[in-house]
Formats: sequence, structure tokens, C-alpha cells
Amino acid sequence: MKPRQASFWKVFGAPLALGLLCAAGLFAALLGDGLWDSLSWLGLGLPTLIALHGLLRRKPAA
Repeated sequence: MKPRQASFWKVFGAPLALGLLCAAGLFAALLGDGLWDSLSWLGLGLPTLIALHGLLRRKPAA
């Protein structure tokens, strides 16, 4: 049987989306105050929460 190959988007889709969200958050933090601050918190906070969720959900190694 031939092993299945994963597509590019299946492998790199989520990390690329998180990276773009972080970059957008950093860019928003540089642009100004008010709404930009809220966007930067959102852009930098969401990837952090997603990463923490993934780390805390893992089962310990047996």
C-alpha cells in the first residue's frame, strides 16, 4: 500500500493562519491607539489562547 501524502494546506494551514494573525496584531499595535489597541490585543491574544488550549489539552506521555 502506498502511504498517503498530506497536502500543503493540511500541514501548514493552521500555523500559517496563526502567524498571519500574530503579524496583523503586531502591525495594529504599531499603527495607533483606540481601536488599533483592541485589534492588537485580539491579534496577539487569540493565537496565545489557541496555543495554550492545545498545550493543556494534550495527554501526558505514558
